[in-house]
Amino acid sequence: MSFVFCMNIVLGNVSLRYIPVSFMQTIKSFTPATTVILQWLVWSKHFEWRIWASLVPIVGGILLTSMTELSFNMFGFCAAMIGCLATSTKTILAESLLHGYKFDSINTVYYMAPFATMILALPAMLLEGGGVIGWFYTHDSIVSALVIILGSGMLAFCLNFSIFYVIHSTTAVTFNVAGNLKVAVAVLVSWLIFRNPISPMNAIGCAITLVGCTFYGYVRHLISQQQAVTPGSPRTNSPRSRLEMLPLVGDKQDKV
Repeated sequence: MSFVFCMNIVLGNVSLRYIPVSFMQTIKSFTPATTVILQWLVWSKHFEWRIWASLVPIVGGILLTSMTELSFNMFGFCAAMIGCLATSTKTILAESLLHGYKFDSINTVYYMAPFATMILALPAMLLEGGGVIGWFYTHDSIVSALVIILGSGMLAFCLNFSIFYVIHSTTAVTFNVAGNLKVAVAVLVSWLIFRNPISPMNAIGCAITLVGCTFYGYVRHLISQQQAVTPGSPRTNSPRSRLEMLPLVGDKQDKV
């Protein structure tokens, strides 16, 4: 999980070198679809037809946005798409830890962070060590540089803690859908700050993607409500409905 977490960060940074923030964040909206597909292919988790149908506008919006993107770059696009797979894998594994093995948010960050540090330490020193040292010399005082680094680390901790807390309280797919509010804000702020060109069809594709993600969340909410009705209802007892809401690993809670 720490390795996938590192890959997600690296691929996100690589994609930002070649494509604008707004396009990268729109591609990230594809994550709910990759989460469902991975859970179906790798973990043999079943989903109702309404779940699959709700993914159609998400995929269609991503395709429209990609075809009409004025700053399109194939390498950056591929890095962002692989990053979606890494994000999906990370959230699925987090769901396994938080739901199946009864981890909590703090423990998950506590055990994951040292391994992530070890994975990134050597490549960071070899690839970016000289740049970091040069960056230190651009500041009048080393204190201000350390404050920036430590502040960034604290924000990263708060981000990861909130991510695992949301996954613990809901599911991996619901977390990815909820994150699309960030996508809308990032697209707007990116355009306001960087003024990257956005064509009308590109904006429509982004809007379709966000509406599709919202519709997907609504479908998940309806399904969870139907499964919460009386135990004798046919939907609650169907194997497919039960499999959809099961954690990916067995329940480790002790039985008294």
